[in-house]
Amino acid sequence: MHFFKVPSTIQWLIPSCTWRKDGRGKVIYLTFDDGPHPEITAWVMDELRKHQIKATFFCVGDNLKKYPEVAKKLLTEGHQIGNHTMHHIKGWKHKNIDYLKDIEDCETEIRKIHEQLNDEKAQPRLFRPPYGQIKPSQIKRLRTKGYEIIQWSDLSCDYDKRLNCEKSLSALVKNAKPGSIVVFHDSEKAENQLKKMLPRYLKALLADGYTFQTL
Repeated sequence: MHFFKVPSTIQWLIPSCTWRKDGRGKVIYLTFDDGPHPEITAWVMDELRKHQIKATFFCVGDNLKKYPEVAKKLLTEGHQIGNHTMHHIKGWKHKNIDYLKDIEDCETEIRKIHEQLNDEKAQPRLFRPPYGQIKPSQIKRLRTKGYEIIQWSDLSCDYDKRLNCEKSLSALVKNAKPGSIVVFHDSEKAENQLKKMLPRYLKALLADGYTFQTL
């Protein structure tokens, strides 16, 4: 069973994470997880550029090391990069010390990208836990280090190769509300589903008067 929209009870139980933004006007916060990827992230950027949309990309540190030029392109085009751990690991299955080190290793890679672009502006520390899995003790430690922990209100489920894309697209459009944080994935596993849904999703939301912003 797919949960395209996170139940409000789950959001209420974990208030220390950001599940949605304050709805000021018809704004959607579009995010992508698991990249960067040389072909798929480039395709996403092309689609966003058609509509002058900026998004937030939660990147895996290993992929930042492999494809730094893709990450630089994201930043030069006005997108935002967030932390998605170094090795895409689950917080529930790791000791705090190991999980936090993996996050800091990814943060180091993010800083390198900014430094290579001579970008000295202070950057917000945005972190999204892979699979949404994170322990309360890990949340507490990260918040003391200045991270904002970003979850989501609407999930495309594009990582599922058996996904009914029409059903997912319909749910995403129907559930859209000012301040929604929406997740797609710029990964090989999600590629086919992403390419079927993202262009139509963007057109539908823009036609309904929504705009898109980074976090």
